[in-house]
Amino acid sequence: MNNPADQIIAANKANMEAFEGAFKKAFAGAEKLVELNMAASKAAVSESFSHAKAAMSAKTPQEFMTLQTGFFQPLAEKSTAYFQHVQSIATEGSADITKQIEANMADAQKAFGASVDQLVKSAPAGTETAVAAFQSALNNSQKAVESAQASIKKATAAAQANFAVATKQTTDMVKKAAKAV
Repeated sequence: MNNPADQIIAANKANMEAFEGAFKKAFAGAEKLVELNMAASKAAVSESFSHAKAAMSAKTPQEFMTLQTGFFQPLAEKSTAYFQHVQSIATEGSADITKQIEANMADAQKAFGASVDQLVKSAPAGTETAVAAFQSALNNSQKAVESAQASIKKATAAAQANFAVATKQTTDMVKKAAKAV
C-alpha cells in the first residue's frame, strides 16, 4: 500500500470504526446508568411504601420517631453506594473510550506520517522549500494535537477528582441529616 491516497483512506476507515466503537462504549455506559437508576428508583419506591405503611400503623409518637430514624439512617450508606457506583461507571467508560481513541489516533498519525513521507519522496525537484514548510506545519499540528490530548487528560482527571469530592460531601451531608432525625 504505497499509494498515499490508499493509506489516508485506510486511516479514515480505521478512525470511523474507532469512533463507532467509542460511541458503542458510551451507550453501554449510559445503559448501565439507566439500569442503576431504575433499580435505585424501584427500591426507593418500594421502601417508601413499606415505610409509609409502617408509619401509619405506629401507635405512639415514640414508635413513629423510631420508625423515622430507622428509615433515614440507612440512606447515608445507600447514597454512598449509589454515588460510588455512578462514579465507577463514569470512570470505567471514560477510561475505555480514552484508551481506544488514543490508540487509534496514534495509528492514524503513523499512517498519515507514512503517507507524507511517500509524498515527500515523490515530490518534484525544486520543491524542497515547500515540502519543508509543509512538514514543519504538519509537525506543529501534531504537537498541537498531543497538547490537546494532554489537556483533555488533565481535565478528565480534575473532573473525576471533583466528582469524588462532591460524592463524599453529599454522603457526609446525608449522614449528618440522618443523625439529626
